[in-house]
Amino acid sequence: MAVKIRLMRVGKKKQPTYRVVVADARSPRDGRFIEIIGQYEPRQDPSRITLDHDKALGWLEKGAQPTERVAKILEVEGVWNEYQTKHGKAAGTKPTAKPAKAKAVKVEASAE
Repeated sequence: MAVKIRLMRVGKKKQPTYRVVVADARSPRDGRFIEIIGQYEPRQDPSRITLDHDKALGWLEKGAQPTERVAKILEVEGVWNEYQTKHGKAAGTKPTAKPAKAKAVKVEASAE
């Protein structure tokens, strides 16, 4: 089972707030989740982030993969750097998402 740390949208129309959740990669965005580990409110100035560091670090150690946005949130909160130093990886290494598949482009040569 592939586990991801991702955002789950909650809140009213045009006023999003997000929960940072640990969920199976196959479940829908706002569907089933395993555990809530924080909240993200982007409409606040500055954005408000509430995160349980111990739970986030524990899920990273178990192999959960963060999405791009959650990776940035973890980096801002310092969880990602703590995870890197604990496991002896380069501190500057950022979490990476899977690269997008390259689309085949058909090129036609014109005879002039």
